[in-house]
Amino acid sequence: MTDNRDGIKLFLQYLQIEKNYSPYTVEYYQGDLLEFSLFMSEQTIAKWDEVEYQDVRLYLTKLFEQKLARKSVARKISSLRSFYKFLVREMLVVYNPFAQVSIPKIEKRLPEFFYEEELVALFEACDEAEPIGQRNRAILELLYATGIRVSESCSIRLKDIDMELSTLLVHGKGRKDRYVPFGSFAHEALERYISYGRREILTKNKKEHDYLLVNFRGGPLTPRGLRTVLNSIIEKSSLNGQIHPHKLRHSFATHLLNNGADMRTVQELLGHANLSSTQIYTHVTNDYLKKTYMAHHPRA
Repeated sequence: MTDNRDGIKLFLQYLQIEKNYSPYTVEYYQGDLLEFSLFMSEQTIAKWDEVEYQDVRLYLTKLFEQKLARKSVARKISSLRSFYKFLVREMLVVYNPFAQVSIPKIEKRLPEFFYEEELVALFEACDEAEPIGQRNRAILELLYATGIRVSESCSIRLKDIDMELSTLLVHGKGRKDRYVPFGSFAHEALERYISYGRREILTKNKKEHDYLLVNFRGGPLTPRGLRTVLNSIIEKSSLNGQIHPHKLRHSFATHLLNNGADMRTVQELLGHANLSSTQIYTHVTNDYLKKTYMAHHPRA
């Protein structure tokens, strides 16, 4: 049996190389595994193969005692279940003690999205006279035009963009590539940023690489950096609250469905493996339709 740290190291390598998970996702898995490893130490459990079902139940009780959200508990259990499944596959343990643990039901919340007038306020908050403002406008237009994930946007290289056909090659989860079209607004913003803003940022910092999105120092923009950029944009706008990349992704899907796009097309554009992942947006659009009906029908 390998050392506990070796087991975690092997699993994280598996997630990065075989599963092609983003650094952000791998970081979450690592945190969950280290936390459980600490619990094992508290229970004087030395090795992964010494963990039994009753230990898992005790750990689950401890998580609920910490008053964690059900979503957080579900994620931790899911991480550990996947980890043990990997250990069984590699014949490092005999069985998976998490296999029979039921993940607590998560309360389904409707995805938040921006209304079109809110998006206009965001776009107008970007000062396109400055290179950073051109980059920020390009980020907003790109995320809203394509609905891509934050990890996918940060991995885009110039060679992935076909300006002539207005399409983007997206490297999705599990090494699944897909082509996503983008419209005239995103085309114009990308062209301006690539030709002027990006070039100026790289030249000023004496950097040279082919990643599309760059930080103010000229290096490739990270998912964490992108979130910071989006929050800085909303602070300059007339909107309140926080913004996150998935809210733009949700807006992309919701607005497509509201305007008559079919579910299968939206599924393909989002890169969802299962249609069930896309179907949550029908609840949003149904809510939107009801509000529109109540507001405008004379006998509502």
